[in-house]
Amino acid sequence: MTEELRSEKGEKEPQRGDKEQEKTQEKEEEKNWDEKWRRDPLGSIAWASVLIWAGIVFLADNLNWLQSIGLPARLEAWSLVFVGAGVIFLGVVLVRLLVPDYRRPIVGTLILALVFLGIGLNEVVGTDIIWPIVLIILGVAFLLGGFRRRS
Repeated sequence: MTEELRSEKGEKEPQRGDKEQEKTQEKEEEKNWDEKWRRDPLGSIAWASVLIWAGIVFLADNLNWLQSIGLPARLEAWSLVFVGAGVIFLGVVLVRLLVPDYRRPIVGTLILALVFLGIGLNEVVGTDIIWPIVLIILGVAFLLGGFRRRS
């Protein structure tokens, strides 16, 4: 746009410093992300652990090691992956509760862990039992969280 059109519309001319400010702001945002990861690498570690666990389980299944160690035939590889992921995320919840440096809200992680456990144990235990238990545990966790906040 020319200066005349801008003055007619009442717009300001872009200042040369605006682009520099945008660049410094982008760098600060990148630093913030990097700093967040340094302060709380737990989420990345958890997801990396889930991927490693899934790889190990699928490799063991492809090499027929799961059957040779005596796992029930009803327990498939995917079920084992979900159970392992649930246990990993329950571990994240415990670390967040016990280690002050990693304290963050845990409700989402707890829900994810219980859903993964429910999916994984569904074939072994059965739908009639596992999902009511998952709901009861979630309800108790919400109650305890509510009491904990008030005190």
